[in-house]
Amino acid sequence: MSADQADRINIEDAKKTDVEKLYKSLSCSPQGLTNEEAKKRLDQYGPNKISEKKVNPLLKFLGYFWGPIPWMIEIAAILSIIINHWEDFWIIWALLLLNAGVAFWQENKASSAIEALKNTLALRAKVRRNGKWEEINGSELVPGDIVRVRSGDIIPADIKFIDGDYVSADESALTGESLPVDKHVGEIGYNGSMIKQGEMSGLVIATGMDTFFGKTAKLVEQAEGESHFQKAVVKIANYLIVLALMLVVVIFIAGLFRHESILHIIQFALVLTVASIPVALPAVLSVTLAVGAMALARKSVIVSKLTAIEEMAGMDILCSDKTGTITKNKITVASLMPFNDFTEKDIIKYSVMASKEEDHDAIDSAIITRAESIKELKNLSTSYEVKEFKPFDPVVKRTEATIASDGKTFKVSKGAPQVILALSTNNPKLAEIINKRVSEFAEKGYRSLAVAKTDSKSQWELIGLIALQDPPRDDSAETITQAENMGVKLKMVTGDHLDIAKEICREVNMGTNIVSSENLEHKSDRVAAKIVEEADGFAQVFPEHKYHIVELLQKNDNIVGMTGDGVNDAPALKKADVGIAVDGATDVAKSAASIVLTKPGLSVIIDALVQSRKIFQRMNSYAIYRITETIRVLLFVSLSILVFKFYPVTALMIVLLALLNDAPIMTISYDNVKASQTPDKWNMRMVLTIASLLGLMGVIESFAVLYIGRDIFHLSKDVLQSFIYLKLSVAGHFTVFMTRTRGHFWSIKPAKSLLIAVIATQLIATIITVYGILLPPMGWAMAGFIWLEAVVLFLIIDFIKVKLYDVIDHGTIRFNR
Repeated sequence: MSADQADRINIEDAKKTDVEKLYKSLSCSPQGLTNEEAKKRLDQYGPNKISEKKVNPLLKFLGYFWGPIPWMIEIAAILSIIINHWEDFWIIWALLLLNAGVAFWQENKASSAIEALKNTLALRAKVRRNGKWEEINGSELVPGDIVRVRSGDIIPADIKFIDGDYVSADESALTGESLPVDKHVGEIGYNGSMIKQGEMSGLVIATGMDTFFGKTAKLVEQAEGESHFQKAVVKIANYLIVLALMLVVVIFIAGLFRHESILHIIQFALVLTVASIPVALPAVLSVTLAVGAMALARKSVIVSKLTAIEEMAGMDILCSDKTGTITKNKITVASLMPFNDFTEKDIIKYSVMASKEEDHDAIDSAIITRAESIKELKNLSTSYEVKEFKPFDPVVKRTEATIASDGKTFKVSKGAPQVILALSTNNPKLAEIINKRVSEFAEKGYRSLAVAKTDSKSQWELIGLIALQDPPRDDSAETITQAENMGVKLKMVTGDHLDIAKEICREVNMGTNIVSSENLEHKSDRVAAKIVEEADGFAQVFPEHKYHIVELLQKNDNIVGMTGDGVNDAPALKKADVGIAVDGATDVAKSAASIVLTKPGLSVIIDALVQSRKIFQRMNSYAIYRITETIRVLLFVSLSILVFKFYPVTALMIVLLALLNDAPIMTISYDNVKASQTPDKWNMRMVLTIASLLGLMGVIESFAVLYIGRDIFHLSKDVLQSFIYLKLSVAGHFTVFMTRTRGHFWSIKPAKSLLIAVIATQLIATIITVYGILLPPMGWAMAGFIWLEAVVLFLIIDFIKVKLYDVIDHGTIRFNR
C-alpha cells in the first residue's frame, strides 16, 4: 500500500498492533523512508504541527474598541453629539482610532516576531532517511519515519518504540502524572513528552493534529505571567485613575452647585479622565518589550518569555554552568593512565566501544577523534559488533555496551571513576592509587573518566583512566569581571570534581571558595543559605542540589539567574527568576528556560543583561513622565475650575493634548539610554517623589502662565484657553526629555525617532493655535512667548531635578557632581 493510500493510524490500534504489521500498514521499514517518499507524505499528512486558531484581523481590530478605556472615550464622543459639539466628536474618535491602530499594528508586529522566534526554537528530530541518521526540523516528520530519542529530548510525534532498552518519559504535560513513566519496546511514546533517561528508536505513527496531544488540545497557548515590574507599572496606572476619578467627582459636584449644564460637566469630566488615564501604557509596554526582544535576537539571545527581560534587569546573582558557558565545551583527551597489563591503545579501544558516534556526545566525540588518529583503531567496527548499548545515565553516571567478537561476548563500560571502581575492584590499595591520580588530574583542571571491561569470567576489570580537558573560553575572565562590575555575582555550578572547579575558577579570576554538594546536605535552611550566599561556586552537584541552591539564594531576596543545558538542569531553570538555556541545550532545558542562547559563552548573557537594563530605564522614564503629566494637568485644571471658576482648556483641547502627546511617547521604546552599573530594582519611593515634585512645579508654572495671559496680556477667554493649551502641550513634551535622565537632559542624547516625534507634534500644536485650526487663533507672538517660557522653565526645573536626585540618593544636596 502506497503512502497516498495509507490510512491514518489510530493510537489505540497502534498499541495492540505489532511492529511488523505497522511497517506494512505504513509502507515503511526499519531503514526509514527515502527523502522523496517523505516529501510525498508531508504533502499528504501536512506539517507535524499543532494548528492554532487564527483570529480574523477585522474582529481583532474591532476588539480594541471594547473595554473600560475605549468605553469611556466612546461615551465622551456620544455626549459630544448630544450637546452638538461635532468638532469634539471627530477629534475624540481620531484619538480612539489612533490608539486602536497603534495597538493593532504593534500586536501584529510582536506576533510576527514571536512566531519567528518560535521557528528558531522549533524542535529538532533525529530521523533515519535514505538509510542514514540525520537531523531535521520536527515539523518535517511524517508517519513511517524512524526516529531516535534520548535523555533531554522531547518526543517530536506519537511513536511506537521499536529498539532499545528503555526510556523514562515525563508525560505530566499530557496526563498530569507527576512521575516519569518507563517505556519499553512495543509501547507508545506521546508527542510532547520529555525523555528523562535512556535512549530508544521509534516508528512515527501519528503527527500534528492526529497525535494524542493534537486531539486533546485544539489550541495550545502559553500565557505570559506578569513580572514584578509590570505589576508595579499597573499599580501606577491604577493610582493615576483613582486620582483622576476623585478630582472629577469634585469638579462634577462643584459644577452642580454652580448650576452648570450637566451634559457639559459630564462630557468635560469624561474627557479629563481619558486624558489622565495612561492610555498609551499597554502600547508602550508591548513596544518596549518587542524592541528589546528583537535587539536581543540580533545578539543571539532568544526570549521565550518576555517578562524575563524585566526580571533580568534586577538579577544580582548568576549561577553559571561550567561546561560550554565558562569553558569552550571542546573536550579533548589530555592524558591516559593504563592499569594492570593494559596499554594506552587499549584504553582508547575499549572506550570507543562504550561510545556511540551518532549521539554526538562531547565526551564520546573526543574519544572517537583520538581513536581516529591511531591507525590500528580505525576499523574497530569490522572486528567488534555492538549487540546492546546503554547510553549515559546522569544517575548511574556511566555507559555500557555488550560486544560480540570471535564468537565471544563481553561488556565494556566508561564513566565516573568512583562508579567504575565500584564495579571492577575491591582492592583498597588500587582504589587509593586511582583516587590519587584523579586528584592530580583535577588539580590540573582535567576531568577523569575510567574504563573497564568484563573478562572471561564476566568479572569487571579496570583498564585505565582518561584525562579530559575543557579549557576556559578566551573571553570568560573578561566577561566575569564585566558582570561583577555590573553588580552581578557569578557562581559556578558544576557536577565536576571540587579540584577541577577550583582550577577553572583560578584560571578565570573567580574566587575559589567552592562548596561541595555534601556541605549543603543535612543543614538547616538558615545555615545552608549562608553557605550558598558566601560561596563562589558549587561542585559535584546533582539536579536536586541545583534547584536547592537557587531556592536558598531566592530566600535571601536575590534575583537569581541560572544557566543550564541538560535535562537535569530543567528543574533549576524553571525555579530561577531567569532561566537561561545555553547554546546546544536539550529541548527539555529550552522548554524550562525563559531565555535561550544560540551562541556559546558568557558574553551573550552580558549582552542580554545590558539590554534588559536599558529596557528598564525606558520603562522607568515613562512611569515618571506619566505620573508627572497626570499630576500637572489634573491638579491645574481641577484647581482652576474650583478656585477661579474658570475652565483653562476645553474638552476638545484636552483630547488634542492626549492625542498629540500620547502618540509620540511610544517612541520612548527606541530611546537612547545607558544601562545602569547596578541591578535595577523598582524604587517606588524615588519614582513617586520625583514625579510628584516635577508635577507640582508644573502646576505652579501653569498658574504663572494663566496669570500672565489673563492679567498682563489681557487675553480674551477663548484665546487664553488656546494660550494655556499650547503651554500644556509644549511643556508636557519637554517633560519627556527631563524625565529620561537622572542627570541633566543633555547627558544622554535622545533617539532621533523621539526627537522628531516631539518636534513634529509640537509644531502641529503650535500651528493649530496660531492659525485657529479647530481652536481660537492667538498669533505667532503669543506662541513665541509660550515657547520661550517653556524653554526657560524647562532648564530651571531640569537643574532642580538633578539636585532632587542628589537629595534622594544621599540625603543632602551635592553641588559638585
